[in-house]
Amino acid sequence: MRTMKVRWELVKALVSRELKSRYKGSALGVLWSLLTPMFMAVIYAFFFRLLSGRAANTPSIIVGVFAWQFTAVSVQQGMGCVTDNGNLIKKVAFPRVILPLSTTIAAGVDYLISLLIQCGVVWFFLHRMDQSFSPTLVFLPLIFLVHALFNFSLALLLGAMNVYFRDTRHLVGVLLSAFFFLSPAMYDLSFIEAFAQEMSPWVLDLYSLNPLVGIFTAYRWAFLPGTVMEPTLYMWIGLSLPVILLGIGALTFKRAQRNFADFV
Repeated sequence: MRTMKVRWELVKALVSRELKSRYKGSALGVLWSLLTPMFMAVIYAFFFRLLSGRAANTPSIIVGVFAWQFTAVSVQQGMGCVTDNGNLIKKVAFPRVILPLSTTIAAGVDYLISLLIQCGVVWFFLHRMDQSFSPTLVFLPLIFLVHALFNFSLALLLGAMNVYFRDTRHLVGVLLSAFFFLSPAMYDLSFIEAFAQEMSPWVLDLYSLNPLVGIFTAYRWAFLPGTVMEPTLYMWIGLSLPVILLGIGALTFKRAQRNFADFV
């Protein structure tokens, strides 16, 4: 019991340090976790309208971009969770899995804070259209947990890889940009469905294997009235991948951690 308490205190200390260091010296501090995705949403809404020639669904873009920011921050911070704590690893004995866990929790705290503002902004746009939040908003905590599980699995895998392959950070930076456009952050699933009708149905099936497709669609289903959530078999497979990735990530991290002290 005492051991669990000590470990939990370490998690809280690392989360607190992560949040403080992220905004250290910044005049706006935690507000940047709100302003960054908001600026992104405005820019994407403008260019979506410019390129498509039709009005952008701003509330949908806001929901998607804020959710994407949670994944992006989890991945970026998770990659360095081991290499950035070399002194701690060499001097203190503790379960190394606490490191990716703490970065994911810190990113989750940021996202939960941003959700408060996001709710206000989305409500404003819905109110202008004489609409209100969907009753399915009650499922938001469950969607958040699935999303956090996926982000944690990525932090486990990338945190271990970055210890042995320092090019991981550069490679993931490029892949993260591609992953953004392959995920329905600045557009909803109907955009891909229309594209798949012109090309081939298998395009939508393959696309739906991305876990973020189901997660982001579920966020919109929870927030926005009229959003339909009818998962296909491929989307269910995509939504189950976080559990599979968690098992792979945990096994990879457990095996890799034996030599962390030698490489950091």
